[in-house]
Amino acid sequence: MVDPDEVNALAQLMTWKTAVANIPYGGAKGGIGCNPRDLSMSELERLTRVFTQRIHDLIGIHRDVPAPDMGTNAQTMAWILDEYSKFHGHSPAVVTGKPIDLGGSLGRESATGLGVVFATESVLAEYGKSISGMKFVIQGFGNVGSWAAKLIHDRGGKVVAVSDITGAIKNPDGIDIPALLRYKESNTSLKEFQGTDAMDPNDLLVHECDVLIPCALGGVINKENAADVKAKFIIEAANHPTDPEADEILSNKGVVILPDIYANAGGVTVSYFEWVQNIQGFMWEEEKVNCELKRYMHKAFLDIKAMCQIHNCNLRMGAFTLGVNRVARATILRGWEA
Repeated sequence: MVDPDEVNALAQLMTWKTAVANIPYGGAKGGIGCNPRDLSMSELERLTRVFTQRIHDLIGIHRDVPAPDMGTNAQTMAWILDEYSKFHGHSPAVVTGKPIDLGGSLGRESATGLGVVFATESVLAEYGKSISGMKFVIQGFGNVGSWAAKLIHDRGGKVVAVSDITGAIKNPDGIDIPALLRYKESNTSLKEFQGTDAMDPNDLLVHECDVLIPCALGGVINKENAADVKAKFIIEAANHPTDPEADEILSNKGVVILPDIYANAGGVTVSYFEWVQNIQGFMWEEEKVNCELKRYMHKAFLDIKAMCQIHNCNLRMGAFTLGVNRVARATILRGWEA
């Protein structure tokens, strides 16, 4: 369903996201309007290679570095690298999220989910809470949602409901996430997972919990369901999952919303680490990748919090103010001011 308006909006969000994370990237986005599930592997490869042929002069190591998003994975990035290299020579730094064998970074697969968890730990700590013992609802059980669920479970959090494109399940005592991950490896649908009850996916966002983590599409929390949201914290792991009208309703209810331009910045941050490693020709251990990601995410939260205190605003406004200020300052320093 991708279209030019969405691509433009996401490109702007990437600009502010990379500024909030304080990494030396700008903002860009692109996509192909198709359903990857309807295509064979060979069709996906041909589509990706033709797309790369059309844009190879627009991307580059110091120009525009693509990374995975919805409907793509490490294999997609490998095809882009190979096709780009036919025109410009072997250039591993031109794309991130690659397979490890082709210069990908250790820790990149889990990066967005791990970044979400680091962000969650930071905001909960502000309220004297931790992940352990809290109840979580996770919408979306793809790469981001499944990693977030696993890491939350490992930290003692109780995931009481999850959903994906096939349906939703719940267990008030907590879902066995490691078992669910094993189940997903050989089953296409969540709904038959034992030890849980199936539920209406539309009810997931308003299910009883402490922390709601939308990890799927944008606009899922809107003016129709915002008033019924029971979570005390919302961690925006998806891009723009909360409509402006819903944002106002939730803020008036006292719900703490951790905005997407910070909460899901772990992916682009580790993409930056991968790019750095490729340029240096020196790969990092996974422990270093994760340690650096935690440092960047924690520093970004402190910077957002400082901006909130200065302007007496919520976390979303603080994050956007931080990002816009950094871009504006760089623009002025380069002599581009009006």
